[in-house]
Amino acid sequence: MPRPALSTLPLLLFATLALCACRQPAPDPGDAAATASAAPDAAMPASAAETDPAPTEAAGTNAGFDPASVPESAATLPPFPFFKAPDGLASAQDEKTRNASFDREHMIAGDKVVVLEGKVYRDLFPLENPDRPYSALEFQRNYEDAVRGLGGAKVNAVQFTDAVNDAFGGRAAVDAHFHGACAGSDCENNTYLIRQAGREYWILVGTGAIPLHGHLVVLERQGMASKLGFLDASAMRKAIEQDGRVALHINFDVDKATLRPDARPAIAEIDKLLSADSALKLSIEGHTDNTGAPAHNQELSAARAASVRDALVALGTDAARLGSRGFGQDKPVGDNGTEAGRAQNRRVELVKVD
Repeated sequence: MPRPALSTLPLLLFATLALCACRQPAPDPGDAAATASAAPDAAMPASAAETDPAPTEAAGTNAGFDPASVPESAATLPPFPFFKAPDGLASAQDEKTRNASFDREHMIAGDKVVVLEGKVYRDLFPLENPDRPYSALEFQRNYEDAVRGLGGAKVNAVQFTDAVNDAFGGRAAVDAHFHGACAGSDCENNTYLIRQAGREYWILVGTGAIPLHGHLVVLERQGMASKLGFLDASAMRKAIEQDGRVALHINFDVDKATLRPDARPAIAEIDKLLSADSALKLSIEGHTDNTGAPAHNQELSAARAASVRDALVALGTDAARLGSRGFGQDKPVGDNGTEAGRAQNRRVELVKVD
């Protein structure tokens, strides 16, 4: 998914931005003298911030981060995206690109980069404001205090270092969906999570670059409500007879092999295809885009293909008629440099076996 186009000013500013090995020590939460003087207005009753204990930092980094490690918030959450601009700061984000009904972001949870999808809000603030300048620490601390007041917790244990980026698949893979602010040794990007009523709200607060900027990303994690129809059994049969294969876009949970509920109609049509021709044998083949490490993508594509096979066997198809395999990112059919192309590449193909 391409990075949103910004207004002329942010474009010039973002030309200097790049992910880097950020080694600046994290701010000391006990340094009362450095506490920001004006937290973002979260439209929350003062009593909630005063009476609710601040959540602890989420634990469990090396074994993989579990969002459930962050307790659900009991605070009254204001409307998404929660925060007004900090006092004295004016947004430099283009109004047209501030909100996205569905997009992807890369943040850090524990010690690893995570892929997050859902409704997204982005904002950008020049901090070297002659009327009301902000330090990077003040900008960061304002949002940290506001998130804690809403019952959230900081969930990153590291920054976007070269080692962390390489473990995900490289700096370019991370940068494809990174909308923080980072340039030089003084960059800092922190991830926060608020959980409530089964929903996850992920927040990235970034500071860095010359001139100094602060960046905010708020993402409500959710799957995309598909606006496309799906091939029915007759259309699948026609494609297989003509080409020997048919590509399907079946919905799975993000970065998992779990079939989403809205994938059931597609599975039902494949079942109809197989039921109508008892001699038909299929190889179910999974494919991904190039986001992330190639080895992980290969494993994910194989697991997704196996999930489709298992779902069909559960509906009554003889397992001997079905095979499954994964190719990861090795067989793209679209341009991985664009979101439209990556969407084409995230597919499951039904291939006729003679």
